Amino acid sequence: MTTDKRPNSWSDPEYVSGIVGVIATGTLFLYSALVDSAPSVETIGFIVLWIFLPMGLAYEIAQRRG
Repeated sequence: MTTDKRPNSWSDPEYVSGIVGVIATGTLFLYSALVDSAPSVETIGFIVLWIFLPMGLAYEIAQRRG
């Protein structure tokens, strides 16, 4: 038997948080392409927050709405 793990709707919390993560990552790549400096340890931590914080918030919002 196979288990189908695709989301059932657009408001599935895992789907929403995944999309937000992809958008946040793309935004950070765009930003890094525009800036000509090497990232420091603090910058890497800041980048991780800018990816996981929106993903977590989107997951919680989608879970409460759905």
